[in-house]
Amino acid sequence: MANKNEYLPFRSEILEVIKHAELEYTFRMSYDRGKEHPVNPGQFFEISIPKYGEAPISVSGITDHSLDFTIRRVGSLTDEIFENYVGDHFFMRGPYGNGFNVNMFKGKEVILVAGGSGLSPVHGVIDYFADHLDEIKKLTVIVGFKSPDDILFKEDQKVWLEKGIHLITTVDHAPEGYEGHVGMVTKYIPELEFDNMAKAIAVVVGPPPMIKFSILELKKIGFNENNIWLSESRKMCCGLGKCGHCRIGDVYICQDGPVFKYTQIQTMID
Repeated sequence: MANKNEYLPFRSEILEVIKHAELEYTFRMSYDRGKEHPVNPGQFFEISIPKYGEAPISVSGITDHSLDFTIRRVGSLTDEIFENYVGDHFFMRGPYGNGFNVNMFKGKEVILVAGGSGLSPVHGVIDYFADHLDEIKKLTVIVGFKSPDDILFKEDQKVWLEKGIHLITTVDHAPEGYEGHVGMVTKYIPELEFDNMAKAIAVVVGPPPMIKFSILELKKIGFNENNIWLSESRKMCCGLGKCGHCRIGDVYICQDGPVFKYTQIQTMID
């Protein structure tokens, strides 16, 4: 039997397009998950369009017959992606990386801190526990955006609140009279309350400065750094550990990650 070509993508139809903000859309793609093609939140696929290239995009939603990819319009490939809508298609290959196994959170107090599109990799985790709150002691989500116009997954956030998720959505800048939370995500970390902080789990996903200062705030309140996880998407290209773009020392982000324990990579020098 011939060896499988790991670089060969498959065709996936666009089932639905959801606009969140001026530059961010979610594309719902056909995908028969089943037992043979499992996908975890936080994993990524390489999404491509012939003649325009490909890019690694995190999975932001999972069902048995579809996957969501939340994409920001930032270059020629994503410009072309935004011209493709329902009934059209992309090419994809994956899933790659380790992602988040929901079993690691079960029975624990969990805090998820996300910035902007960093909410995408943990979106599936929140979705799962919104439907299985009995499997977790407590789930608190702190997510920050630049402005009210930049808030992603607004409808999903309403559902999460209705189902009992403790959700804090904050913005860096807001117009006068804005009634929501204002300030960096780090502002709300000291306000966290735990029944047993020593066994709680924290996940931090977002821009590097946000990750850095969020972890510092968690340490200040006495959080166990061995229980802090993050998602690192540095310079991933091929997804197979062959091109070397994402290599830091002996670690290949695309294969060894993108989900890491903080203590695994805190001393890595890029």
